[in-house]
Amino acid sequence: MHEWLIGLIEGFKSLGYVGIALALTFEFVPAELVLPLAGFWVYEGDFNIILVILAGTIGGVTGPLTLYALGRYGGRPLVLRFGKYFLVREKEIVKAEQFFAKYGSGVAFFGRFLPGVRTAVSIPCGMANMNVWKFSIYTFAAMLPITSLYVYLGYKLGPRWEEVGPLASQYLTPVAIVILVVLVAWIGWKWLSARRKRATSQSTDHDSE
Repeated sequence: MHEWLIGLIEGFKSLGYVGIALALTFEFVPAELVLPLAGFWVYEGDFNIILVILAGTIGGVTGPLTLYALGRYGGRPLVLRFGKYFLVREKEIVKAEQFFAKYGSGVAFFGRFLPGVRTAVSIPCGMANMNVWKFSIYTFAAMLPITSLYVYLGYKLGPRWEEVGPLASQYLTPVAIVILVVLVAWIGWKWLSARRKRATSQSTDHDSE
């Protein structure tokens, strides 16, 4: 385990709930460490679980906003140059761009559940000049259940909070599959609806002739 990172996160504890949100604002500090550790602090009786989840979710929005801003105001060259400092590699950026091109702004929500995409997905959202409020709302909606899961597992496991990462993945993977199925079904429905409208429009034009 990254002992120096744990020490860094422990330093934010003195700032209370603001410290939890602040720690998550720095994308180089993995949420997979911050949130279970915060759950352990709840286990120790130092924090309230509801307020920890709220603070974690807020931090889960402010963190991606930094990558969103990097994509929006820096563009791809700046992202490729500085993305590594946010633990985002080029292949993840490419994957996120492809995902955004295929599914649109909804990736700000759906992408949070997918490994290899969840962090980098903020970048193409910024590069596409997605509305910042829409981006924030979608991100908040996704981060609330994810944050709740990590904090709750950290609370339940207590001193074994470091085991949360692999355990949480077992829960998030089926959720990601369900979300993808729903997403594909939604896209299919939109495509069929558009096709029916075109067919109806062509039929009406033909009858009018």
